[in-house]
Amino acid sequence: MEANKQKTEKYYACIDLKSFFASVECVERGLDPFAANLVVADAARGRGAICLAISPALKQLGVRNRCRLYEIPSWIKYTIAKPRMKKYMEYSTTIYRNYLDYLSPEDIHVYSIDECFLYLSPYLRLYKKTPREFTKLLMDSIYTKFGICATGGVGTNMFLAKVALDVQAKHKPDNIAYLDEELFKQTMWHHQPLTDIWNIGKGIARRLECHGICDLYGICQADKKWLYKEFGVNAEYLIDHAWGRERCTMQQLKAYRPKSHSISNSQILFEDYAYEDALIVLMEMVELLALKLVEKQMLCNTISLQIGYSKDCYVPTGGSRRLPQPTDSFQVLEDFFVALYKEKTLQNQPIRKLTVCADNLAWLGSAEQSLFAPYDVDEDKDRDVQQALLDIKGKYGKNAILRGISYREKATGKLRNTLIGGHNGE
Repeated sequence: MEANKQKTEKYYACIDLKSFFASVECVERGLDPFAANLVVADAARGRGAICLAISPALKQLGVRNRCRLYEIPSWIKYTIAKPRMKKYMEYSTTIYRNYLDYLSPEDIHVYSIDECFLYLSPYLRLYKKTPREFTKLLMDSIYTKFGICATGGVGTNMFLAKVALDVQAKHKPDNIAYLDEELFKQTMWHHQPLTDIWNIGKGIARRLECHGICDLYGICQADKKWLYKEFGVNAEYLIDHAWGRERCTMQQLKAYRPKSHSISNSQILFEDYAYEDALIVLMEMVELLALKLVEKQMLCNTISLQIGYSKDCYVPTGGSRRLPQPTDSFQVLEDFFVALYKEKTLQNQPIRKLTVCADNLAWLGSAEQSLFAPYDVDEDKDRDVQQALLDIKGKYGKNAILRGISYREKATGKLRNTLIGGHNGE
């Protein structure tokens, strides 16, 4: 009966590398992640530095992930490892290659640096394994070759595999959990909190709770018309997931290309910034945005800006502007972003976060251009300059050529060019 079911069912796995950054640092030091107290954090940022990862041993002592250094109890002795994003990417790439020893790249979707979706069905007869056994084989190979422990979720669709991983696998002796639609109804319909479920964030959960819905079963019983009115097209995914259904296949996921595009750049500052100092950082970020547009050969029709403040002022400010004509010009974008910044920023509040975004993108050459140039800028010449900068940076490094503003005291671009994902790039 089980063999017949395996011939008809589709099976997916979602494998997560346990406490990945911390585990890599432990392996590099010859330590056991389940015995060593280790945090990955940049101690140079002070006691308020965020721990990007903590070892499983620290989790067992009650230390929560993504805490700040000062939140770790003083009685716990631990090692601080400076983040090394390049090292983690190397490990992730090597582990991906390990998957390729068992599966075709068409059946692997990299979800994040430490997590992958795998389509198992085509390989079960080849390896003479059940879905759970095959997933265990992959997890064991990662531990044997790299010393990294993994957890796995197995399901009859990708959503179920992800929920099995996120909610149930950590409670299983072998770190693997399995869900099909029936098991999902039995074990997950009344699970709380709702935010444990993939793609249900705090905002969605809060809106549901206002109407007395606190679990997936409540979504199944809710009026569909109301759900569509409240959540729009996203209600379809919410309803499907509440029943344990997922219509997207691995093939569709791999072939997906977004219809709308945007390019953004966000930065959390190392310290509180005054109004004028944050403006320096903003101009650096706008240059990076323009370089990305030129690199991708795209123009933007709308810009948006958000300013986040220090902990004493919780409400961010910002806004958006539609441009007279699509552009990739740094000079044009800088003028509009600076004007938007001056209009929307609270000048007397310490600034801690900036986000710039280029929206409503169109391919260079396909965007409609006005017969009357709306900008007092030679955009073709500006684009040539940006392309020259890209060529130099690509050949000699990001810091090979910089604008003068990046040498100002409060500028961050020169330092951030040495980082990966905002962290140490070693």
